[in-house]
Amino acid sequence: MSKYWNELTKRIEPYVAGEQPKDKKYIKLNTNENPYPPSEKVLKAISEANNSDLRLYPDPDCDKLREKVAGYYNLNKNQIFIGNGSDEVLAFSFLTFFSSDKEIVYPDISYSFYPVYADLYGLKTRLSPLKEDFSINVEDFLSNNGGVIIPNPNAPTGKYLDINSIKKILNYNSENVVIIDEAYIDFGGQSVVGLIKDYPNLLVIQTLSKSRSLAGMRIGIALGQEELIEGLNRIKNSFNSYTCDRIAQVAAIAAFEDEEYFKECSNRIINTREKVVNKLTEIGFKVVPSKANFIFVSHKEIEAQKLFTKLREKGVLVRYFNKPKINNYLRISIGSEEEMDVFLEKVMEII
Repeated sequence: MSKYWNELTKRIEPYVAGEQPKDKKYIKLNTNENPYPPSEKVLKAISEANNSDLRLYPDPDCDKLREKVAGYYNLNKNQIFIGNGSDEVLAFSFLTFFSSDKEIVYPDISYSFYPVYADLYGLKTRLSPLKEDFSINVEDFLSNNGGVIIPNPNAPTGKYLDINSIKKILNYNSENVVIIDEAYIDFGGQSVVGLIKDYPNLLVIQTLSKSRSLAGMRIGIALGQEELIEGLNRIKNSFNSYTCDRIAQVAAIAAFEDEEYFKECSNRIINTREKVVNKLTEIGFKVVPSKANFIFVSHKEIEAQKLFTKLREKGVLVRYFNKPKINNYLRISIGSEEEMDVFLEKVMEII
């Protein structure tokens, strides 16, 4: 610990990303990356953008990308915000909409960056305990608070909250912003973007990292009514006007244009997920119902930490969270069919 750090730097517990080992080749099922490459249209756009214009700053407003996203979702471009990955968009959102004098509410088991942001910005929090089946307790969000954030589908459980429940939360919290974090929405859930016109307090955050195979480009999106987006821009332009680089912007536009490839990859992952769920259930695993590109599982006889270690020894990485209520579960990203066949083979060897 450096003597030059301030008190906040000393106190904070940073987010820990999924393991990215370099000691040997692994099958990586621990970071929810898409197993399939970006579309050929995306790669072509990136190649064409790799030119002398890189000496110039990118468009700080991402106008062309915002217009593309707006057209895709039947919104206008002033209802779209672009950031450097959804993590940055989330960080801006916490800073824009939540105040230190009121508690924000989110599930006790959810994206582990939320408590990091809350601590960083000095925010009070109230955690809503998930039910025994890991579903969200909607009633906990129908009480006095200073804002709500819910991942849907939730992470790391993969559980999905239906749109009527979200409407109920939005209606009760009409004076506060409700953030729905839809990082995994394209793997079987229904987006709530269509509710934006009716709910000025709704902010939807999405990413191109998962279903559109662009984790390496860092592109995040917020969608909401213009007043919310204006607030995000005020914070962004007080921090870093150029959040999204030239190549990332053209890659994102091309990704939205190649709808056929996007649907093909998403459906392949969904189909593989269901096959793996069926097989794991047959061999004694409890699998939480998932609408994400990962599954959350436990075995009736083998402890999760032991299974995690054994799989790593066999060259397969999954995610283990040593936290109360979930310390006997593993989160397993859905890889290609070939990768999941290897995963199942290694699991069978272990059990």
